[in-house]
Amino acid sequence: MEKMTNFSSKHATLFAVSVIATIALIIFAPQWFWVGLPFVCTYFVQMLGWM
Repeated sequence: MEKMTNFSSKHATLFAVSVIATIALIIFAPQWFWVGLPFVCTYFVQMLGWM
């Protein structure tokens, strides 16, 4: 396994914010939760340094 050397707290923060926003969308507007999914996936991949 490779070490995570590109871990960025900025990307981790953006990932956490996008997860919270997506959960809020699931609670308050379930038909729109999919709008937040690209942000969750993108910031997760960036946080891990895969992109």
